Amino acid sequence: MDQLISIVLPVFNEEAGIKATIDTLLNYVEQQKERYELIFVDDGSKDDSVKIIERSMQQNENIKLVKFSRNFGHQLAITAGLQYTTGEAVVVMDADLQDPPEVIPEMIQKWHEGYDIVYGKRIKRDGETIFKKITASAFYRIFKKMATIDMPLDTGDFRLMNRRAVNQLLKLHEQDPFVRGQVTWIGFKQTSVMYHRQERIAGETKYPLSKMIKLALDGITSFSMKPLQFANIFSVVPIVSGIFSLGYLLISRNYSLSSIGITILLFTLGLLLLSVGILGSYLGRVLEQVNDRPRFIVSETEGFQERNKGIRHLHAKQSHS
Repeated sequence: MDQLISIVLPVFNEEAGIKATIDTLLNYVEQQKERYELIFVDDGSKDDSVKIIERSMQQNENIKLVKFSRNFGHQLAITAGLQYTTGEAVVVMDADLQDPPEVIPEMIQKWHEGYDIVYGKRIKRDGETIFKKITASAFYRIFKKMATIDMPLDTGDFRLMNRRAVNQLLKLHEQDPFVRGQVTWIGFKQTSVMYHRQERIAGETKYPLSKMIKLALDGITSFSMKPLQFANIFSVVPIVSGIFSLGYLLISRNYSLSSIGITILLFTLGLLLLSVGILGSYLGRVLEQVNDRPRFIVSETEGFQERNKGIRHLHAKQSHS
């Protein structure tokens, strides 16, 4: 029997290009020897993305849909989609065709060669601003220096994982998951395939600067303790500076240097606030874990038929664990 490949696609307000994505993927899978299921995870879209997907489902039973009760975020949409897969291998890709389906056969070939995880490594990024390219490149390199895991450079969430890797990934229950970091953390035999990341076919990016910063912070605070060490180092600087400044003023008796004292005070305050902010980021993650809320809520699923009951039970169990 042909192998089943599950493709997970997070969707958020993609009405401008989702039909082209569906048509492109269906055209691709029809030419492959493997069987495919396309699992779209709607992350609380406010446009007609869901309606377009549902119309396509009426014509193809291989399309399935998971709908969140609201927007929970891209990384949790990936996590939810993985819970609903049944394929022997799972491909995660964006729904805007920036991750080209033509790369999937290379990933499958590497899987057949014995690799558990095959990630796409970007050699070029079209349709992105110079600012985004520079900041993205800088993040991956800074993260690699700081993190306790050796995450490969210039890789996103576009990857193939076999069933063993997916099952292990689903055992992780972080409230704000950094999926590409988690995939590196679980280990197994991993390799890469090079690809050219395409420009979006339509619509606007769903990762503005604010979300990019949050993703970066989630990644760093999930896999690195070095910012806490930086906070300790920063706290020493103002103390030492204050002692020397005070000693100088007492010896010289030149109290007209009050302006310098104010400057030092402000500098000290800034460093202290920075340290508190870093500590707060970690404490915030601890609070979210202690709250033990479900990471996401699925309001409805379509296309899974008799599997729905069992999968809902699995979702509820894993969401609360």
